[in-house]
Amino acid sequence: MSEEPAPKSIPESSSSAVDGGRTIEECQDMIQRSLRNPTVKFLRQHLEKAGCGFGDKFIKAVHCDKKIAGGYVRGAGILVCSNHMNIQDEVNQVIIHELIHAYDECRAANLDWSNCAHHACSEIRAGHLSGDCHYKRELLRGYMKIRGHEQDCVRRRVMKSVIANPYCSAAAAKDAMEAVWDVCYNDTQPFDRAP
Repeated sequence: MSEEPAPKSIPESSSSAVDGGRTIEECQDMIQRSLRNPTVKFLRQHLEKAGCGFGDKFIKAVHCDKKIAGGYVRGAGILVCSNHMNIQDEVNQVIIHELIHAYDECRAANLDWSNCAHHACSEIRAGHLSGDCHYKRELLRGYMKIRGHEQDCVRRRVMKSVIANPYCSAAAAKDAMEAVWDVCYNDTQPFDRAP
């Protein structure tokens, strides 16, 4: 769901929504509502405690050419793809996922998005801690597995994101994910446990 290395695929535009999505203005209003979400507030507080507070322009609605929901870009903040958002829950989910990336970058001074293992670790954490892989979301995506669905979902989504990193081949992405899986999946900071 996220593309950290560069904003190259998320050009800003003021064009109206397509594919049933929202306009940038509508999405910006949804972002403002997301800031009242308890998990978003929790993550924002922990970013501030870690010395990485953010201002009003840190989370922006943009028009995206690629079929992604949004992304975290070092130096630019969180971009939410308005033309791929339809409901408030989708915006909340993107922001929570991307705030976990922002938190990871804040607490790890040497995080390098071009390093496949670093990228995979943050994607594992974001997929596991954000609720992206809750069984109801998986059912809505057409995945019907009852047991073990969450880890399968996290793995599938990590691979999709890390493969999109221009520095990571499919083989490098898989090797990186497997190498860091246990440590990163069990790292629930800033939560006490996985929500």
